[in-house]
Amino acid sequence: MENRFESRYAVSPVETKGMDTATLRSNFLISSVFEADQVNLTLSHFDRYIVGGAMPVNEKLSLPNPDDLKAPYFLHRREIGMINVGGDAIISVDGEKYHLAYKEALYIGKESEEVYFESAEPENPAKLYINSAPAHHKYPTKKVTKADADIVELGALETANHRVINKLIVNSVIETCQLQMGMTELKAGSVWNTMPAHTHDRRMEAYFYFEVPEKQSVCHFMGQPQESRHIWMQNEEAVISPNWSIHSGAGTSNYTFIWGMAGENLDYGDMDHCAINDLK
Repeated sequence: MENRFESRYAVSPVETKGMDTATLRSNFLISSVFEADQVNLTLSHFDRYIVGGAMPVNEKLSLPNPDDLKAPYFLHRREIGMINVGGDAIISVDGEKYHLAYKEALYIGKESEEVYFESAEPENPAKLYINSAPAHHKYPTKKVTKADADIVELGALETANHRVINKLIVNSVIETCQLQMGMTELKAGSVWNTMPAHTHDRRMEAYFYFEVPEKQSVCHFMGQPQESRHIWMQNEEAVISPNWSIHSGAGTSNYTFIWGMAGENLDYGDMDHCAINDLK
């Protein structure tokens, strides 16, 4: 098994204003989330947030412990959440097994020492999209299905943003220290997500786009509301969103995305909204 780990420094909005396309992408875009029989992890210095993916095919994969964490094991002072976007998965947490179907989530609390990932059927491998944040308290491991989720339907087809928000790993569903994760599904004919846009100064965020049809793309908008930038993204890519940045997207087709966030605030509604006509 070969794992990949990358660490990225935080950057300010002043620096971001001067970035060309390649520099913007190298700082914020995570293009290699899934690779067969690997665990790929990217550490952002925004809130020490980790984004990654595990794709077991022919091997049973273990959650690695990168040297940069300087910890006895990965979850020594961390919590982790994952949502399965592939075939059925089997996840072992200190000997206890959890089965995750497509679009089901698992939260694992701090001090869980051994975590393994397997695919129920190697010919249809699991793809576990992973988010992790520092944790100060141990909360129990818990599986969350869409039936358990806090579900909100927003938008309208007339404004091309009719969508269903599935709040999976959030404080209205389970207890966490700071990690929050959910999944937004856009209805056919709708392409805009998180519009009107917003920022939240006390939380950073990451987006993972999937179910993007072949030969289609999503344009992710970021930056300060009056100094926006964009990154064109393909299926199963992720992007880091700093606390000072908007995080919105528009696709050439409808799609689904997973949002994850961490910071000092668990209040989902704590947002500084940006009027559509004020964006620049």
